[in-house]
Amino acid sequence: MDAAKFRQDFPEFADVTKYPDYAVNLWLGLASTTLPADRWCDYLDIGMELFTAHNLALAAGNQATAAVGGAPGQVKGPLTSKAVDKVSVGYDSGAAALEDGGFFNLTTYGIQFLQLSRMIGSGGIQL
Repeated sequence: MDAAKFRQDFPEFADVTKYPDYAVNLWLGLASTTLPADRWCDYLDIGMELFTAHNLALAAGNQATAAVGGAPGQVKGPLTSKAVDKVSVGYDSGAAALEDGGFFNLTTYGIQFLQLSRMIGSGGIQL
C-alpha cells in the first residue's frame, strides 16, 4: 500500500498540497503496524485506507483551524446545527454515529473503519 494507491481508491485526497505524500505515508505506516494482517486478511488494504483517510481528514481540520489563528487539536464533536441570519439547519449526527465509537465517530471514514474492524474482530481466534 502506498500513497498513489490510496489516492486512486480515495480520489477526494488527490490534492498533494493539502494531503502530502509524507502525511499519507505516515498514517499508512502506522496502520500497517497496528492492524494485524492475519486478522484483517483480505480487508487489510481497505482498513489501512479508511484509517488513513480518517486521520488525514482530522489533520485537515486542524490545519484549517491553525490557518485562521485558532488552536489546532481541540476536540469537537460533529456539527449538528448551523444558523446564518434567519436560516438554520441541523442534522442528527447520532443516527450515523456508532455506540462507543468515540474518536472514530468524528469522520465518516472513522465510522466505516470502526464498523469494519468490529466485524473483523467478531470472529473467534485460536491461540
